[in-house]
Amino acid sequence: MTDLSAKHDAAVTDRAILTGSAYNTGKDLAARQSIYRWQEPRYDLPGIVVEQLRRMRGTVVDVGCGNGKFIGRLKKERPDLRLIGLDVSPGILADVPGPVAVADAVHLPLPSASVNSVLAMHMLYHVHDIPAAINELSRVVKGGGRVIASTNSERDKVELDHLWERAAGDVLGVDRGPTRISLSARFSLEKAAGLLRVEFADVEMIELPGTITVRNPDPVIAHMNSYRAWANQHDVPFEATIERAREIVTGQIERVGAFEITCLGGILICAR
Repeated sequence: MTDLSAKHDAAVTDRAILTGSAYNTGKDLAARQSIYRWQEPRYDLPGIVVEQLRRMRGTVVDVGCGNGKFIGRLKKERPDLRLIGLDVSPGILADVPGPVAVADAVHLPLPSASVNSVLAMHMLYHVHDIPAAINELSRVVKGGGRVIASTNSERDKVELDHLWERAAGDVLGVDRGPTRISLSARFSLEKAAGLLRVEFADVEMIELPGTITVRNPDPVIAHMNSYRAWANQHDVPFEATIERAREIVTGQIERVGAFEITCLGGILICAR
């Protein structure tokens, strides 16, 4: 997949979009997370984080904590840890167990070397200055601590990219419509390790490949619909494209029994 255009790149990091619509609640994020219920093999991402922090003690900060998926699991399984959730959007923090605070990843409200571990799960691609944010993650973590980040590959869910382009093309009356917004492209799995190694000497990558198989179009449409906050960036009538995508997926399921999506995400464990 090619890099986003400058227009799309700006949209993915636009503070007004992130706080005002994309993450003003956890609804759209939950829709994107829910499609993995149909993935094989299944990966328990919060469980992987718990395991990676097995020997860690003290304070863990979840930067860009979103709807609190990782904080909730850590609170349950590691009540000994002090957990802090930070996010740029005050709306999405409403249901996250505290303490939480509104904060920008490039200006973390934490002293240097003050926390034992930092999470940055599927969020660094939303930061305007990714190197500055990584520098902040490095600044606040203590020696011997860990920073755990996650993102998706540039090859992740390519079938949804093709579906969007086909549906948008049909709506516009052309062979192929414009590319859909790709949230992870700015900090893809292919780029992430190199960016992180500027600050961290030891970066281990765990790849998480899988296949999502659905026999009902609803999970696919819910996932695509969760990008509504960026509808104006798609250069195509959003509602009409979503409905055309539903028709295409429904037709394929009727013909062959399922619609499949190949996935490739990953977790990066960083230490100095």
